[in-house]
Amino acid sequence: MLSLDKQNEWREQYRAAHPGWQPATELYANLVRLHLTPEAQVLDIGCGRGGLVEQLEHPLAQVVGIDPDWLSLREHRLNLTSAVAFSDDLPFAPATFDLAFASWVLEHLARPFLTLQSIARVLKPGGAFVFITPNGRHPLALLNKTMGKLGALQGRVVARLYGRSADDTFATHYRTNSQTALEKLAAQSSLHLTQLHHVPDPTYLAFNRPLFRLMSLLENTLPAGRKIHLVGVLVKSGG
Repeated sequence: MLSLDKQNEWREQYRAAHPGWQPATELYANLVRLHLTPEAQVLDIGCGRGGLVEQLEHPLAQVVGIDPDWLSLREHRLNLTSAVAFSDDLPFAPATFDLAFASWVLEHLARPFLTLQSIARVLKPGGAFVFITPNGRHPLALLNKTMGKLGALQGRVVARLYGRSADDTFATHYRTNSQTALEKLAAQSSLHLTQLHHVPDPTYLAFNRPLFRLMSLLENTLPAGRKIHLVGVLVKSGG
């Protein structure tokens, strides 16, 4: 089994060999903080049981979370205002939020246009949506998309390999997981893609040192546009 702690150990080794590199999750958190003002009204899309919102030290009265899974909201580690909802039909008034963010959500969207349209609607003019998601052009994303056709078996495989509950494994579509797709969808939704970072990470199949070295070689040789993670910012027009 490849635990998150072990993945993070490999990441520190990769960082030591590649000065200036930072994991996509760190870059994502930094971009959220960059757009977070003390007065900001914040929406955590796909908030689950916690995550980045736990690290922000932002007033909880100014944060709302949504997730389609009621049990996850019930088990949230903060006293967070939340709602059971899907991202393609956010239950909020127009221009409610200054900042929205989502981690590991975009890859699951069957209808990404509706989600970006809904996010644009609830953002104030000039508001930002920050995201982290897999790059659909990376070989592992292509493998995961193929595995998704296995249905429930995929969940059992993931649980066995990574120690994650099969109930927390969801179908992937990768319909918004490239720069081309993001730019096209943003243009249709009154949003502008102002930043997009392609971030390598060799740890997902690093079950031992030879595999870590092999995955490091793969990440180092892939073209920039095919690195495993996408971290970006979409800004609503009018600010």
